[in-house]
Amino acid sequence: MSIAINAKQCVGCGKCSMVCPGSLIHMNADGKAFIKYPKDCWGCTSCLKECAVHAIRFYLGADMGGMGSLVHTEKEGDVLRWIIDHPDGKTSEIRIHTKQSNQY
Repeated sequence: MSIAINAKQCVGCGKCSMVCPGSLIHMNADGKAFIKYPKDCWGCTSCLKECAVHAIRFYLGADMGGMGSLVHTEKEGDVLRWIIDHPDGKTSEIRIHTKQSNQY
């Protein structure tokens, strides 16, 4: 599991580095987020949920059935939208109401 950070999209808010439980995300001299060793990512997706500008994408490899898809999240009130960009150009979405997300 790993993430990819697009430095051009990053606005340098630092929220991703604050929520990363493994302290893997750092800020460079330009104030942009980066991860030195993406393969060390735990896959918790905390950074995805904090990035309002979608500069961080989660890679869904073949081992997870994603076949190279990239995921980002968008908040819409109490709903968290998980947007999946598939390699074939298709996009799919999973909507989760945040107040119900921890009931299982």
